[in-house]
Amino acid sequence: MILLILYISLSIIISYLIGSLPTAYLVGKYFKKIDIRQHGSGNVGATNALRVLGTKLGILVLLVDVFKGVFAIWVAHYMQRSLGEWFVVTAGLSAILGHMYTAFLGFKGGKGVATATGVCAAIMPLPFWTALFIFIVVVFLTKYVSLGSILAAIMLTIIKYIEFRFNGTDYFEYDLTHLIFAVVITVFIIYKHIPNIKRLFKGTENKISFKK
Repeated sequence: MILLILYISLSIIISYLIGSLPTAYLVGKYFKKIDIRQHGSGNVGATNALRVLGTKLGILVLLVDVFKGVFAIWVAHYMQRSLGEWFVVTAGLSAILGHMYTAFLGFKGGKGVATATGVCAAIMPLPFWTALFIFIVVVFLTKYVSLGSILAAIMLTIIKYIEFRFNGTDYFEYDLTHLIFAVVITVFIIYKHIPNIKRLFKGTENKISFKK
């Protein structure tokens, strides 16, 4: 029992540290010699990296942050053995929280969307692709990345709930685990976007420029 607890704790810590890698901060320091926290919105996520570091470096940050989520799931699947899907989901959640509250920057990080994207792509493909479609459409029409992220997270939960209702009892535990995960992630993402939501209502939220 003690070994099992240590085993689970180790996997959670590894996943958290994977998610904690502050990609935008490191890329900004290495390529631009700046602290991205002192520029733009001050956020160490991919959106601020696109604005501050430029398209190429911003996309690099985005891809790495997404891969952190995918990699955390790969590690969890490798270590899983017979622990069940909840173990994999817990590892994914740990990676997302690592991105949101990175230990390397005083527990202040990004909004978790990119890393959550990687996790969801790895464990729930249909809800992920639906949410991604919503994100692309909303951002294309409004140019608000924050609004696209929030609505995509909500759509993720809705689609997962539909799957949960219609997949039948054979997938009950599997789908329930994913549904709980989707709800938790949606709540976290909305919480992290509260300042953006306030700016959206005030009409002062920053838009992304496709031309740049």
